[in-house]
Amino acid sequence: MQTRPCWVEISTRAFEDNCRFLSKLAGPQVDLLAIVKANAYGHSLALCGPAAVCAGLNWLGVTSVEEGIEARRLCPDARILVISGVYPNQGHDVVRNKLTAVVWDPWQFDLLEEAARSLGVRSISVHLEIDTGMSRQGVLPEALAPLLVRFRRDFPLRIEGVMTHLFAADEADNRVTEDQFLRLNEALITIKSAGIHPGILNVGNSAALVAGQASAIAKLAARFEMKALTRPGLALYGLVPEFDAQVTSAEPMSLGQARLALRPVLSWKSQVVSVQSVEPGAAIGYNGTFVATEPMRIALIAAGYADGLDRKLGNRFSLLVRGQRAPIVGRISMDQTVLDVTEIPDVAPGDEVILIGKQGEETISSFDHARAAGTIPWEIFTRIAQRVPRVEI
Repeated sequence: MQTRPCWVEISTRAFEDNCRFLSKLAGPQVDLLAIVKANAYGHSLALCGPAAVCAGLNWLGVTSVEEGIEARRLCPDARILVISGVYPNQGHDVVRNKLTAVVWDPWQFDLLEEAARSLGVRSISVHLEIDTGMSRQGVLPEALAPLLVRFRRDFPLRIEGVMTHLFAADEADNRVTEDQFLRLNEALITIKSAGIHPGILNVGNSAALVAGQASAIAKLAARFEMKALTRPGLALYGLVPEFDAQVTSAEPMSLGQARLALRPVLSWKSQVVSVQSVEPGAAIGYNGTFVATEPMRIALIAAGYADGLDRKLGNRFSLLVRGQRAPIVGRISMDQTVLDVTEIPDVAPGDEVILIGKQGEETISSFDHARAAGTIPWEIFTRIAQRVPRVEI
């Protein structure tokens, strides 16, 4: 059956190549965890989870227990980290599905302890998150001691990893990141003094990795006889995070390498549904926010804001048709958008339209969408609706 012509193409080959490049960039002292939360940043967990494993990554990072259960179904042998922790009544699902939960609050310890004991599991691994300055989730280094007391001999939870989030790794002077490392070092000393010896130091994101921070993470891990694990997200999908001007003016070699090597994984496409001519004075779209001032040819496409195309892009963005930029005219509708194809010869129904991707010599990226909509590429990707099919190529 012919489907509505609005779809996303996912290159699992590009995704795997990006995984392998980032693994090489990180070096042998650092393992990678593939962030596949939020349906793999809108790219499809079903496609990208197995692709990460195929590329040699042993860890997958998801947001929730629900995502973890699905990741376990897709990747039976992977290590799966539930980054946003557990919620009430989820402890048994964590244990049954062999998920690794991030923890930082006493009630999370209670939840998982009860689940382990009721299911007869003697030991479950967790990653303890340290709040080194982001004030989002995690335990402050100075509040660690009361939590660590619980890790007695008969306690079923085992701290396999210690993690934090480098929330300003894309800033030029690294002062925030350096302060976070100091706070993390303080926490690791406290943990070691309590007689606890985690095996994994779980730190870093795409920005940290491509900016050359992997060696600093590895050195901190080695100081405490731990293995470094870093968590790339956006870079896996072929985008290099944007850095401030001072970073790019003295660009580290790793950042330049990433710009050359990483390949976009996602292309978003539609088709021309119909083409018509309109006369001067014709209003186009809801409320007539665009009125033709000359004879025009306009093309209707099967993509709108319910598919994830930001409504703010009406009258201020272009898509690609026949390798040329076609301005969006009028407001974007829920399911449709109108393009000005007056200057593009021979546009006809069935012509492919690129919302994100490359056509001929022209490219539209998620960064382009983000700049026009006043947001970030992460939101552009994750906003693409579930009703838009993800097709592996």
